[in-house]
Amino acid sequence: MRIYNAMLYHHATNSLHEGWVEIEDSTITGVHLGICDHTDADDIDAKGGRLLPGFIDAHCHLGIIEDGIDFEGDDCNEATDPFMPHLRVIDGINPFDDCFADARSRGVTTVLSSPGSANPAGGMIAALKTVGCCVDSMLMRTVGIKFALGENPKSVYDRRDETPITRMATAAIIREGLFKAQRYLTDMRAAEQDSELSPPEFDMKCEALLPLLRGEQKAFFHCHRADDMATAIRIAKEFQLELVLIHGTEGHRIAEYLAEESVPVIVGPLIGNRSKPELQKQSAENAAVLYRNHVGLAVCTDHPEVPIQYLPLSAAIARKNGLPEGQALAAITCDAADLAGIGDRVGRITEGYDADLQLYAPDVDPLSLDATPEWVMINGKIVSQKGVAL
Repeated sequence: MRIYNAMLYHHATNSLHEGWVEIEDSTITGVHLGICDHTDADDIDAKGGRLLPGFIDAHCHLGIIEDGIDFEGDDCNEATDPFMPHLRVIDGINPFDDCFADARSRGVTTVLSSPGSANPAGGMIAALKTVGCCVDSMLMRTVGIKFALGENPKSVYDRRDETPITRMATAAIIREGLFKAQRYLTDMRAAEQDSELSPPEFDMKCEALLPLLRGEQKAFFHCHRADDMATAIRIAKEFQLELVLIHGTEGHRIAEYLAEESVPVIVGPLIGNRSKPELQKQSAENAAVLYRNHVGLAVCTDHPEVPIQYLPLSAAIARKNGLPEGQALAAITCDAADLAGIGDRVGRITEGYDADLQLYAPDVDPLSLDATPEWVMINGKIVSQKGVAL
């Protein structure tokens, strides 16, 4: 199949070029500039429209906090044990949640759905496509572990009169768990090299942390305050973890430090008020300040804090407050994919990538409030037309 007569978005230059795309099954097999000289009946005429990669929300709770349902549909936080890295978010996701359709209707084709921030270690984060009737078919890969610092775990366990109720204890619990996993890995390797040594007794929590210690996955730390971000960096350096900060509300206060440490930030939610103490220094210019200081960034909704369909609007707010247009679009496409650990498959219109695409009319700004994609495609199949999910 070909999509021809399109203005292709090029992520590196933030520019549009006339061209056409070839798709076979679920994959982009060719990207060409110029006019397509041969078309078939099943090809798609873009009619000069803007062809973009699907949008990516690098942090949300889509499917694990269901729309319009209270406790019965909220599986985001297992707040009975502060250290739960072995929980798998996919075991709590309902793919029939209506918000998956809301995502598709506004061009959001991939999300990182995460456990919540009640626990210092909340579980495994999954990259998902936003279409499917079974989470296993939607799953791209597990990308890392969700950690949380600051107000959320403090307040949850203070109400229970259990540890942790201080920032010190929260960090200590994370550090203890990582030390155990590090020792577990050392003992495993020793047993592999020496047949006289017994491997350590199986530990599910340690097993969950091994991909982080091996550098195969990332550590995603929920942080709002600047001091909590510094703690996350401290822990990551101790254990040589690849770190991504989620929210980074006070990132603008320590932007130079974040740049020095090469720590990226998933910024958001950008729509909402200062609803708790940690948000007192919230600034709509946060993303722009981080960008000016050369900090890698993506923009997220934190759905359901901000409904998933407002991801492009969130990027538009960052643009309105100083983030350059190209970076605002990159923050929900290629840069979001790279931060999420899925930049080898999505976020770009590139040969070999998944055919996750969306088309806008020639005169439509994809980040504008009233923008609606003409159609949205996931894995080579159209899943939404003119704002109606199929």
